[in-house]
Amino acid sequence: MSETPSLFSIRSRRILTEDGVVDGLVVVCDGKIEAVRPGEEAGGASSVIDVGDSVVMPGIVDTHVHINEPGRTEWEGFETATRAAAAGGVTTLVDMPLNSIPATTNVEALEEKVRAAEGKLHVDCGFYGGVVPGNVEDLVPLANAGVFGFKAFMIDSGVPEFAAVGERDLRTSMSVIANTDLPLLVHAEVDASRPPAPGPPNRYSSWLASRPRRWENRAIGLVVRLAEEIDCPVHIVHLSSTDALVLLKRARARGIPVTVETCHH
Repeated sequence: MSETPSLFSIRSRRILTEDGVVDGLVVVCDGKIEAVRPGEEAGGASSVIDVGDSVVMPGIVDTHVHINEPGRTEWEGFETATRAAAAGGVTTLVDMPLNSIPATTNVEALEEKVRAAEGKLHVDCGFYGGVVPGNVEDLVPLANAGVFGFKAFMIDSGVPEFAAVGERDLRTSMSVIANTDLPLLVHAEVDASRPPAPGPPNRYSSWLASRPRRWENRAIGLVVRLAEEIDCPVHIVHLSSTDALVLLKRARARGIPVTVETCHH
């Protein structure tokens, strides 16, 4: 394979920019975008790649991915996950710490996951560390090893390797994480009360009733309170209860370091 030219351009009639879609060139110098030139010639570029009507756009960064390798590669592994990402225009994945065996709750497990990814990545990939009962001493070493944040479940995660945390665990862990400049990502849901009796299994309403929104509302209330008390950045993953938006907006207005997502999938 020949080396990438130090200066080249990508020509397209559909370049997505902040100002809309333009017809022109994306100029790349030493692997970095130098300019977008609507309608201009390549100038000093050593080569031009003409992609016609194909869309040229920024790559998507997906910060919520369960790759599951090693241990449960049959669910999804680095090879298929990153090939699928590349095919869909996703250029960076950040992998969640559960579902793989071992779960990424200490540096040794992180190193094992990195080894499992060698030779299989088709896009950039980063990793989160996990917060589980009893691993508070592993959090700073994980931060020093390069994780992008930490993930905790407040309810059964569905796998035995990644146990749920309660208020005491969260308080202890957040006190440490607050000094790492990294966020704590929280699956905010607590089994606060028995859900209604299950309805017909083929009804969407039965599925919704099985995990009442009050479970999420109560969990988010606790996380927000601890974030304010400890001044630890927290991120609520895959919000599903609109009720909690009022609480989250008020928290942000008061300067509490909390963010929230709905997964774009």
